[in-house]
Amino acid sequence: MREFRLKSVEFRRERKDTWRELERLLKVADSGGLRRLTPEELMRLPELYRATASALSVARAISLDRNLLDYLEALTQRAYVVVYAPKRSLVDLAREFLVEGFPRSLRAMRWELLVSALLMIAGAVIAYTQVRADPEHFYSYVDRDLAGGRGPESTREELLAVIYSDVPGSAALGEFSGFLFNHNANIGLMAAALGVLGGVPTAILELQNGLMLGAFVAIHAEKGIAVDIWGWLLIHGVTELLAIVVCGAAGFALARAIAFPGAMRRRDRLRIVGTDVGQVMVGAILMFLVAGLIEGVLRQTIQDRDLRFAFAAASGAFWLWYFVRVGRART
Repeated sequence: MREFRLKSVEFRRERKDTWRELERLLKVADSGGLRRLTPEELMRLPELYRATASALSVARAISLDRNLLDYLEALTQRAYVVVYAPKRSLVDLAREFLVEGFPRSLRAMRWELLVSALLMIAGAVIAYTQVRADPEHFYSYVDRDLAGGRGPESTREELLAVIYSDVPGSAALGEFSGFLFNHNANIGLMAAALGVLGGVPTAILELQNGLMLGAFVAIHAEKGIAVDIWGWLLIHGVTELLAIVVCGAAGFALARAIAFPGAMRRRDRLRIVGTDVGQVMVGAILMFLVAGLIEGVLRQTIQDRDLRFAFAAASGAFWLWYFVRVGRART
């Protein structure tokens, strides 16, 4: 036992300076990052790590005391994270997501995007046609609570009063934006999550959104103010409706992975597709946030119809460029 203890003491004495130096460098790196180390210390760090890892291997081989092994294991693990783990700031991660991850993942779902968009357009056309033929169909597609007092019985003046309403207070704007963000994000997340049920609920949600859109446009077109309602809708709708379409695409991507896994096991296919779905859903939530801010603030403060259309066109051009071009060269 005495010989074992002497062996452990001698082992410590020969290497303790290396361990202490490594501890010192790790403490500096933990407190301020690798940028706090000098070039010489940066060169020294991996050497100290390898020496400590080697000492741990020897200590295990000759069965030194447990306390020493625990100390070396903890020190080696800390050093490994500092030396080999990628050092990326939150800003770097956000930049990578915005300029590569989100648009690239969405381009991988281009066919699902097409299906999602077509379902929404089909719903809008169906509702528009039926409500124009019989305005009473409006409440078949739009809940009275969501209609906000608007309906086929509303006069032209009443509808225009909503489109060109007075600017509410800043507190009301913020509250309204928060409500819109939560409401639309919940719908979008539901459309994506329900893709695991074969995509049928996702399709229903996309179609339902289109039906509501078509019904609202129809009652305004009946009063001869279709252009005004499109200006009111599109200033935020370009971003919001696109975000809903994006969520639907994510749901259809999940459904496709489950129904048609190909040569891979279904679990493996879902793991691969799930990465893109996760990226797309984070991006969609950001889009809902932007749409909520536009709807709660800009739509109320921009009362000129032509300016609303100009903003909508700029939004559409931006998203088209972003999804088609951004990150393509890097990919």
